[in-house]
Amino acid sequence: MHDTTARTEHRLRRFVAERLETAAYRSRTPLTVTAWEVPDEPVPFAEALSQDFTPFEIGSPWGRPWSTVWFHVRGQVPAEWAQDLIADGAGAVRLELLVDLGFSGAGPGFQTEGAIWSPDGVLLKGLEPRNHYLPLDVAPGDWVDLYVEAAANPDVPNGQWIKPTPMGDKATAGTDPIYELRAADLALLDVDVWELTQDVDALQGLMLELPATSPRRAQILRALEDMLDAVDPEDLAGTAAAGRERLADVLAAPAHASAHRLHAVGHAHIDSAWLWPVRETVRKCARTFSNVLNLMDADPDVTFACSSAQQYAWMKEFYPELYARIAQRVREGRFIPVGGMWVESDTNMPGGEALARQFVAGTQFFIDEFGVEPKEVWLPDSFGYTAALPQIARASGKESMLTQKISWNDTNRFPHHTFQWAGSDGTRIFTHFPPVDTYNSMINGAELAKAERQYAEKGRANSSLLPYGYGDGGGGPTREMLAAARRTADLEGSPKVTLSTPEGFFTQARAEYADPPTWTGEMYLEYHRGTYTSQHRTKAGNRRSEHLLREAELWATAATVRAGADYPADALQRVWRLVLLQQFHDILPGSSIAWVHREAERNYALIEAELETLIATALGHLVGAGEDRIALNAGPFPRAGVPALGGAAAAGTVEPAGGAVTIEADGEGWVLGNAHLRVVVDPRGLVTSLRDLAADREVVPAGMAANLLQVHRDIPNEWDAWDIDAHYRHDVRDLDTAQEIVAEPAGDGATTARLVIRRRFGSSTITQRLELAADSPALEITTEVDWHERQKLLKLAFPIDVRAERATSEIQFGHIHRPTATNTSWDAARFETVAHRWVHVGEADYGVAVANDQTYGHDIRADLDPAGRPITVVRQSLLRAPLFPDPDADQGEHVLRSSIRPGAGIAESVREGYRMNLPVRTVTGAGSGTLVAPLLRTDNDAVVIEAVKLAEDGSGDVIVRLYESLGGRARAAITADFPVTSVTETDLLERPREDGSGTLTQADGGSATVALRPFQICTLRFAR
Repeated sequence: MHDTTARTEHRLRRFVAERLETAAYRSRTPLTVTAWEVPDEPVPFAEALSQDFTPFEIGSPWGRPWSTVWFHVRGQVPAEWAQDLIADGAGAVRLELLVDLGFSGAGPGFQTEGAIWSPDGVLLKGLEPRNHYLPLDVAPGDWVDLYVEAAANPDVPNGQWIKPTPMGDKATAGTDPIYELRAADLALLDVDVWELTQDVDALQGLMLELPATSPRRAQILRALEDMLDAVDPEDLAGTAAAGRERLADVLAAPAHASAHRLHAVGHAHIDSAWLWPVRETVRKCARTFSNVLNLMDADPDVTFACSSAQQYAWMKEFYPELYARIAQRVREGRFIPVGGMWVESDTNMPGGEALARQFVAGTQFFIDEFGVEPKEVWLPDSFGYTAALPQIARASGKESMLTQKISWNDTNRFPHHTFQWAGSDGTRIFTHFPPVDTYNSMINGAELAKAERQYAEKGRANSSLLPYGYGDGGGGPTREMLAAARRTADLEGSPKVTLSTPEGFFTQARAEYADPPTWTGEMYLEYHRGTYTSQHRTKAGNRRSEHLLREAELWATAATVRAGADYPADALQRVWRLVLLQQFHDILPGSSIAWVHREAERNYALIEAELETLIATALGHLVGAGEDRIALNAGPFPRAGVPALGGAAAAGTVEPAGGAVTIEADGEGWVLGNAHLRVVVDPRGLVTSLRDLAADREVVPAGMAANLLQVHRDIPNEWDAWDIDAHYRHDVRDLDTAQEIVAEPAGDGATTARLVIRRRFGSSTITQRLELAADSPALEITTEVDWHERQKLLKLAFPIDVRAERATSEIQFGHIHRPTATNTSWDAARFETVAHRWVHVGEADYGVAVANDQTYGHDIRADLDPAGRPITVVRQSLLRAPLFPDPDADQGEHVLRSSIRPGAGIAESVREGYRMNLPVRTVTGAGSGTLVAPLLRTDNDAVVIEAVKLAEDGSGDVIVRLYESLGGRARAAITADFPVTSVTETDLLERPREDGSGTLTQADGGSATVALRPFQICTLRFAR
């Protein structure tokens, strides 16, 4: 037989593009349209309904960026359609509303969207670029009367991800309309033509993935050729059924027994903010969820997995009728809450307690609202995964985890798709990466083939999960995707696709792979490394909010227990939920539009004000009225005479005798000194000597300088706000010229010596304050920056005279070790890393801690000093200046605090981190009779009390969360200073633990003894 493959494939492509794709609707008739433009922010349906609508012509422009226009569409179903609508079999048609808001080539969720409402205020369905129909159940001659809420959301990236855009802020996006209403029609969907289209799509997609020499590929091609001969392009309606008959046999051929098995789960990963503000996410959820419910009404097999309790809470608040329909489908097991987190948060930067609260808040919401407790972590798109996550997840009742983001690695391929993930404490969680490498599958041939081809567990297991549906900006599954799933359920040459659920998949995966391999430690994403630094104000607000929440809960609990004050549970829940929302993986990482980050900054200011009020109120109950100065320490370690978690007379905060501090000028700079350190600062404002007097050891390598600000050109290849590429190191400028240095002499009785250093770089100014407090073992550096650079990266460098084979960085509830060398490709790719409050580098008997109060990005590497001796360089990433998606990212004023503490081990590093982030606060009160005694004490400093709060159930019991902080086994007695009837160990949701962990070894009255493994978290309930 002559080879006509290329010609036939060409013929098929033209037929599909020119005939088939345009023939789905047999007839169309336009509706009458009137419109009302919302003056500013979106309004509820009832408010829109009461407005004056004016005539609107099809083809007219509408919608300034970020605006909303309500269209009222009315019309009568043509009587002449009656015969088509009652026909059966080959001539069957369905009546639908079609609306084209001016959809562009951009994907669903990244442009205009709409929602269709009934006149009585029921949200019927969303409108998306590839899903812009509404099935109608009306008869010929009946009237159609509907409202369309159209969102003029701009295409922010406009095909690129690096260039500045004004579209990310309503103030700069302009006022000219950006869309054109192209259609609002009643239409007759030709069912046979539509079904033929789905047949062809499935077969063509499969065919193009098969080898050119495959008999199955040739068989499919010849069947498609027969179809082309059977259909009449001039009469598709009349011949589509005949074309389908020609394809029936190849569609009926069953899959091979060894075919990969895909569990298809409906999904719509909706970013809670990103290239749109939070308020638009609320509407995106409503549009997507109404789409899903509409699809469920038409197909009883549709299931939909949806994470993020926050998104359900929005529906409950803003769309109660829709929420009631969702709740019904949840009860049926078809609309499936997954993940159990408040949002799909970043996992690198939230603090330990905040990451725990993501699970507490999310899981408890699902239990309270639906009686459902998700058993899996669902984080398909977060930018890397902390080693603390397995333990936190398991402590909240989770058994499995799903993600796929690590497939984005730019250097190394992750070796597994199904595996056990072991965290920093050794806890394991069964984990799956869908090999399809997307959470937005359309179930096409290329994706299915990719999933089967890439699946790493071949020969041991054979199942993977396929999350299908338009996501990121929303939309969800479509009927076309379901049609593809039906056709590939058992199709020769294709993986087998089964409509399934997350539980169905994980049950199958565990059964077939009882002993999967284990990956231990963090799952570092070799990509998006700039997210540890971009949008510094958002990160600073998060860090400050986390520590203020710790204080607010601690002092409010003390006020309730000690003074009978009302516990502000509702206010704390509201604040926590807002903080958790802003830890979403495109807010806290700094990868959203300007609107999102300006709103986050305003929210953090409101959070701080409210928490300060809660703290002041609680302390007022505790210390009473008076003029005596009282110092309060919310940290877990005593500070200068103030007990941990308690208070003392402020006079007790004066440093002890022998803690004098000095500052002297010599011919080559300034010398700051106290009993612990001698610090030399040269005329450049650089620290050329940092001597640990107790150890008689110099920390700064000879010929080098610490406190060195360095500016790099920072132009990543793509994903501006997300990425720092390794080539940034090729261009660096040391800021080693000081405009002015002013010493603040430490006279008699002074507690701090201070140098003020002013610098200028480009359009920016930098003021640093180097401070050495009396009897302090650490040098503090405050860096104030008025930043006006573009595509620059500002780092603060500390070369340290130790040969550290590994760097230790604080993460949630502990720390992690990372190599400083680059022996492997995995080491080389890890050139920018995340740390919380401190990092530590050292040798066997000596180390140095570098701490911060609001910095996350670091790079730590082994290096050589000028004489060729091994040293370690620690650099904090202070600021960036990406141009997309926010062209003004990080512009303006910032204040960052750092410290360097010589002679520190891990224990001292932990203390320094808390000291930098939880300053002692001083209030006035009634004196020693009302001082705040700690509610709880621990007799082992390795065991850190991280949270003290009242129980979520309103019982008044005190909940204490603690963890082992040094990486060793620890035994500690936790003693309560209030009447206690019992002590029990609980999970994160404050339910008694029944896993026989043995952590709580003894409980006697108000004292509990715990035995903790390295980095183990323990939650205790002290019943009052």
